[in-house]
Amino acid sequence: MYLTKEVKADIFKKHGGKAENTGSTEGQIALFTHRINHLTGHLKNNHKDYNTERSLVRLVGKRRSLLDYLKKKDIVKYRELIKELGIRK
Repeated sequence: MYLTKEVKADIFKKHGGKAENTGSTEGQIALFTHRINHLTGHLKNNHKDYNTERSLVRLVGKRRSLLDYLKKKDIVKYRELIKELGIRK
């Protein structure tokens, strides 16, 4: 499995402040980015996996809406996060 408890806790510790802060916007965006990167790699090898492709599109939409919320709420954190995660835009 690509997403273990330790990896998840590390993502939330790095972006959410502490490992228990799983509801923070920054932590959720970082987790979605990790999952999107994994699914993108999977789809490069399995280009006919349409269920995964649909899941990827839904996940990108969720991340986009969270990014829009963060942009409205705190533009500085938004800019830092997209630079740190390497998200285009």
